[in-house]
Amino acid sequence: MEFTIEFIRMFSFGLFYAAPLLASLALIIVVLGHILGRLEGWSKFDALYHAFVAATTLGYGDLHPRRKRSKLLAIVITFIGIIFTGILVAIALHSAAHAFKETHDANKLIEQVDE
Repeated sequence: MEFTIEFIRMFSFGLFYAAPLLASLALIIVVLGHILGRLEGWSKFDALYHAFVAATTLGYGDLHPRRKRSKLLAIVITFIGIIFTGILVAIALHSAAHAFKETHDANKLIEQVDE
C-alpha cells in the first residue's frame, strides 16, 4: 500500500508540472483535427474522433483522410500523440522508480533481515 500511495503522489506531481506541456499538445491535436475535418468535410465530432484515434495510434480506419494535406495533418497529429503518450509514460516510469526506491530502501531491508 505504501508503494501505491507514493506512486500516486509522485505521478500527481509529475502531471502537475507537465500539465502546461500536455495541455498544449492536446490543444494542438484538437486544432489540427478540426482543420483536418474541415478539409475533409467531416462533422466536428468526426474530426475530433479521428484526431483522438490518430493521436492514440489506434487507427480504426473507419474515418481516413483522402487528400494529401489531410494525410500530412494526420501524420502530424499521430506524431504529436506519440510525444504526448511518451511524456505520460515517462512520468509513470519515473514515479514507479521513485516509489520503489522509497519503499524498498536497501538499508530498510537490511535492518529487517537483522531483526
